[in-house]
Amino acid sequence: MKIIILGAGQVGSSVAANLVSEANDITVVDQDADLLRELQDRFDLRTVQGHGAHPDVLARAGAEDADMIIAVTNSDETNMIACQVAYTLFHTPTKIARVRAQSFLDQPKLFGSDALPIDVAISPEALVTEYILRLIENPGTLQVLDFANGRIRLVAVRAFHGGPLVGQELRALHEHMPHVKARVAAIYRQDHAIQPEGDTRIEVDDEVFFVAAPAHIRTVMSELRRLDPSYKRLIIAGGGNIGMRLAKALEPSFRVKLIEQNYKRSQQIAEHLERAIVLHGDAADQELLLEENIENTDVFCAVTNDDEANIISAMLAKRLGARKVMALINRPSYVDLVHSGAIDIAISPQQATIGSLLKHVRRGDVVMVHALRRGAAEAIEAIAHGDPNSSKVVGRRIAELKLPKGAMIGALVRGEDVLIAHSDTVIESEDHVILFLQDKRRIQEVERLFQVGVTFL
Repeated sequence: MKIIILGAGQVGSSVAANLVSEANDITVVDQDADLLRELQDRFDLRTVQGHGAHPDVLARAGAEDADMIIAVTNSDETNMIACQVAYTLFHTPTKIARVRAQSFLDQPKLFGSDALPIDVAISPEALVTEYILRLIENPGTLQVLDFANGRIRLVAVRAFHGGPLVGQELRALHEHMPHVKARVAAIYRQDHAIQPEGDTRIEVDDEVFFVAAPAHIRTVMSELRRLDPSYKRLIIAGGGNIGMRLAKALEPSFRVKLIEQNYKRSQQIAEHLERAIVLHGDAADQELLLEENIENTDVFCAVTNDDEANIISAMLAKRLGARKVMALINRPSYVDLVHSGAIDIAISPQQATIGSLLKHVRRGDVVMVHALRRGAAEAIEAIAHGDPNSSKVVGRRIAELKLPKGAMIGALVRGEDVLIAHSDTVIESEDHVILFLQDKRRIQEVERLFQVGVTFL
């Protein structure tokens, strides 16, 4: 696909890195020449310096024959106007805009062909908030990702000594829980992927990905580790868009404290929250954390705009006794640095956001994409179309499919039913197929598998 990305910041460069690796024709537009030069040094792509909403700049970027425009600058207004210009002057088929302000997102009538012609409005802040909420609602998890409107989830957990399934073969999972719908989709041992088979043994410290219906997640986790008690007391560091959203969503069910360094901002937040306690101060202030009983805190979540501040305050909170600490980290190199360290969960906004963009780039009918393992792996939800004559998957048993190496089908969603995949499961037309792909570079093989032949209309 020929794709124009407006904005070479953290989101734009992350999107470019993901898409250029899949042989797409990428052009990045930004006003900062240094950022563009840095991108060109790292990737095989074109760059254009200029304002992304200006017609002449879009023309130089090749908007006349572009398949998609992804506007992810730091300005909502620039992103929205750029989509309008691309639609009106260049008839760009797909237009995606990053929209951060909640006041815009609260007005769905704004987005559509009869108003602002934006096909997809994405809010990284909203996506990150949802990501963190699922982690808090499922204690002990490393990742919780929704498919088929939440009817099936992919969950990542670390196996601990003492879990009933640890040290045993995977086939024992069904013997332990014959009525539970679940399947192990992937295992990572010391950062190396292991293809799960019936005789694969789970070891201590393995990172295990499994698919299960939401009602069965805790049951499966109990086989891999001692279950964490539900969280009650939370401290959020940072009162920006994400911190504010988190506090608002969590305050009805949890005891929430929010720490914000800017006095005026802390006052504004306090006016919008009903039950959460808003504190004016520095989240890396040891005395403040001790005064607020950090040792009795279940989750400390650092979500300021400063990576270093998030890392330091989370590490301090952990040392002072917080049960679980999370840190929002934008720089990929920092995410790798703190992985498996003193910080329990490093949250990457780019990885939380990229999936919502990738599903519009994938060929075939792909309705959901989640980036995993810091972008190296993917989980996708694809819809099978056609009949046995026009489709490579419809009417065939899973064992017959020519899946690429490292790919596994974990589950099918058929209407309202969730079916855990087995080798003799037959895929039907309109099934939602949940796949785990250990190496995202094999995605084109999966796309070809789900494309429908010309005999099907």
